[in-house]
Amino acid sequence: MNTTQDFGFGTQIRKSPYFDATVRWGAQGFSVYNHMYIPRDFGDPEQNFWNLVNDAILCDVGVERQVEITGPDAARFVQMLTPRDLSNMSVGQCKYVLITNADGGILNDPILLKLGENQFWLSLADSDILLWAQGVAVHSGMQVSISEPDVSPLQLQGPKSGKIMQALFGDEILDLRYYWFREMELDGIPLIVSRTGWSSELGYELYLRDSAYGDALWERIMAVGMAFGLKPGHTSSIRRIEGGMLSYHADADIHTNPFELGLDRLVNLDMEADFIGKFALQRIRDNGITHKQVGLIIDGDPLAGPNTSFWKINHDGNTVGKVTSAVYSPRLKKNIALAMVAVEVAELGTKLQVFTHRGETTATVVERPFFDPRKSLAATGAADAAQASA
Repeated sequence: MNTTQDFGFGTQIRKSPYFDATVRWGAQGFSVYNHMYIPRDFGDPEQNFWNLVNDAILCDVGVERQVEITGPDAARFVQMLTPRDLSNMSVGQCKYVLITNADGGILNDPILLKLGENQFWLSLADSDILLWAQGVAVHSGMQVSISEPDVSPLQLQGPKSGKIMQALFGDEILDLRYYWFREMELDGIPLIVSRTGWSSELGYELYLRDSAYGDALWERIMAVGMAFGLKPGHTSSIRRIEGGMLSYHADADIHTNPFELGLDRLVNLDMEADFIGKFALQRIRDNGITHKQVGLIIDGDPLAGPNTSFWKINHDGNTVGKVTSAVYSPRLKKNIALAMVAVEVAELGTKLQVFTHRGETTATVVERPFFDPRKSLAATGAADAAQASA
């Protein structure tokens, strides 16, 4: 008997094309992201982490909704949305970008895909950029069309992902470069396949272009991947915090700016092109920031799970910031965290007091990311990874 039809809160929260498959494969709990269900529980989160870093996991990330921007002025319009210089972006390339408002605040940190000279996708974090883009377009005077296409991504992540992709698509997939994509088919299923993912590991995203094939695509990947140790999984808080990857609404939001997060490389204030927030970001750059994101090692017993509230940070009796994301890393055997603190206490080695759900404890400011800071795992060629794990 199919019991999944009664799951949920009503039709206002959408289900991805992979929803029923994830329930069959053991999803035990869901969260809501971009008004959709996302699997968050396949059992022990620590085992999910080890599955990711040792073998591979398949994650339903259909919640990464796409905003499609087309039309004669598409390229100029997309540049207006982001402070990152897109003038040298090629068709087939992906870029991590920030969407900023007039005050320089961050509205989203999506992956941008350039499908054609006048066709782009923004693959979104958790916020309503479709509505923002449509609103901006109304008053832009540009010839653009803004829509949400029938596209649902899956993430295949982990050191064995290259070998699984080779088994699915053949040797041609092995030379797909980091942050590039190709239009492909798998058993007649239309896809865009990119070398991206929210894990800091070698990985791929498979953008399904017809939701009718959702169940078939999930089952096909799992059937091929099980021989390589593939497990169904969910995006790993442990791994993404190890890698210093942002979670929108936690580590970044409308009240944070790129300079506070150390993302200066994504801001080009010298380019001729105009973009929303340019003057505000110039002021912030010139005046300097008052807060800065840092890494923390938090003392005490291992955390039982990620923080579910922002933990207050004190220094010499004064509140100086908050912990935005914290978790215990079984690999590093430490409680690690991302935090936003006053610049006066952001120096490496500074001792702070953190008020967790268990009470007050001490913490030390450290470098971030906590593991593989150069992202060599994610950027390694799939062919090299496949050969190394053979």
